[in-house]
Amino acid sequence: MSKGKITKEYILGQAFELASREGLESLTIGGLAKQCGLSKSGLFAHFNSKTNLQVAVVEYADVTFQQRVIGPVRAREYQQAHMKINHLIENWMSWNQSFQGSCMFIDAWRDSQQDELQAALRSTIYRWINYLTIQIEKGMVSGEFKADLDPRQATFELYGQYLSAHVFYSLVGEQESSQRFRQSVERLMNSWVNPDIK
Repeated sequence: MSKGKITKEYILGQAFELASREGLESLTIGGLAKQCGLSKSGLFAHFNSKTNLQVAVVEYADVTFQQRVIGPVRAREYQQAHMKINHLIENWMSWNQSFQGSCMFIDAWRDSQQDELQAALRSTIYRWINYLTIQIEKGMVSGEFKADLDPRQATFELYGQYLSAHVFYSLVGEQESSQRFRQSVERLMNSWVNPDIK
């Protein structure tokens, strides 16, 4: 890897940490340059604009999400679909809690007015929704979940539980929001199960 790429990876790592604590909108060329010990002009040369920097951080965060949430699940074999989905959900909540109960992607999407950033965020969230849907479809194919289950609707409801936990975290804290999330997800997933195998 070239020195320029190493420097850029270092900058993105620092930007990711900063955005994790303070939100993506907090990123500025000047503030990040100071944190990285670089000149503003030196850092600017890597990205050319604040929007390009934010898009690069979203893409970096997406790779990190894949590594932390999906990677450990792909590395294992599961006898049942619900076990795999439960592991994904646990990793997903750990990701969420690493941002103090917030979600970098959702927060940035809400705050962003930039088309390029919106497109990057939309792609990231849409890919995750599709991945969850595929896991539910696999449970249907194996006969573990009901044959008439609508996998897209099931994913919609699962994501709704996640968004509720996202809000509750800011109101009541991690313990209660996590407990209520797990209870609601358990009830939801139980409703997917094929009654013939209970």
